[in-house]
Amino acid sequence: MAASLGNVIHNSMEEICNLNFNYLNDLEVGWLPKVMKDTVDKHWSIEKEIFLNTPRRPNWKSQSISKAREGLAGALNILFSKTNHNRKKFSEISVKDWKEIKSIVLSNEESLMSKDGKLIGRLDLLIDDLDDQGQSKGWIVADLKTGKPPSSGLNKNVTRQLLFYRDLLKETKPNHPKVSAEGWYSANQKIYSAEGDFVLDDAINAWNEMHLTIDPPKSTPSEESCGFCEFKAWCPDWWVSRDLGFLSDKNTFRDEVVKIIKFDEFSGAALFERQTPVGLEGELTRSETSFGALIKGRALIQIKNIISTDFESPIFLGSARSQGQIIHLGDWSEILPWYPLLKSIRET
Repeated sequence: MAASLGNVIHNSMEEICNLNFNYLNDLEVGWLPKVMKDTVDKHWSIEKEIFLNTPRRPNWKSQSISKAREGLAGALNILFSKTNHNRKKFSEISVKDWKEIKSIVLSNEESLMSKDGKLIGRLDLLIDDLDDQGQSKGWIVADLKTGKPPSSGLNKNVTRQLLFYRDLLKETKPNHPKVSAEGWYSANQKIYSAEGDFVLDDAINAWNEMHLTIDPPKSTPSEESCGFCEFKAWCPDWWVSRDLGFLSDKNTFRDEVVKIIKFDEFSGAALFERQTPVGLEGELTRSETSFGALIKGRALIQIKNIISTDFESPIFLGSARSQGQIIHLGDWSEILPWYPLLKSIRET
């Protein structure tokens, strides 16, 4: 849902930055609030359709459209702050004002590619950086952020991302003026600057290290790397690490590999038996640990679909909410066949 919300804000901002009102009187006002609402509503509908057609998803949160509208307003306010219109309300922005604001947007959602074709970046905005007299003093690579703002400065990952865009732009446009990089956080309408040395050499080195293999890369299980990993249902090393106690099984939301002992399709009540790994190849055996579950929503549909195929092997439970001896599975969860991938299906 957070990704869909971000897409709505980004796509709405892109569309509005491309608006052209040559057919309107320069003094006309009051048009921007309606355009903002209509644009968000359109992209909200587009994202909702994409979201609901995605098999692995939680519930669509209709009430979050207010956050989308607030996010777009925050992004536009940051853009306005780069001009002399930052103190005006949206309803006070005239067509003439908009033309002046739009004139500092040098590029909008532009794809950048390194000379060797190995590195690609998607630039949200390239802004003409104006001084107090309205004269250009360089360019700003601006990346719109729709998530939670940092408590102080940018973390190293976001900083590296912004510097990557900055340096990729420099390589793409060799006759550039001074270029700086900024993260624009729409939630608190604040700008965070990214400072640092040239990063493209490190990016090329990382690219050169990536290649397809028949065998998977060596695993590095840890609470940090496994916590939000999307591939646990296909990784035997994760389950072995859980069994050996290297990873915690005491979290409020946890993942399990189980066999179905009992299941009532009408109430959604189930009894599961945790499976114990045997060796490192994904093989499992029974254990003495069993627990009950209450299943609803899309998770209930998923387990019914698995059972309807006469699947008798263990299954992966993703994001099970733990409450005492009972776990809860719902729209936020995943129920998938346990099927570790030990070899690539690709030919080398």
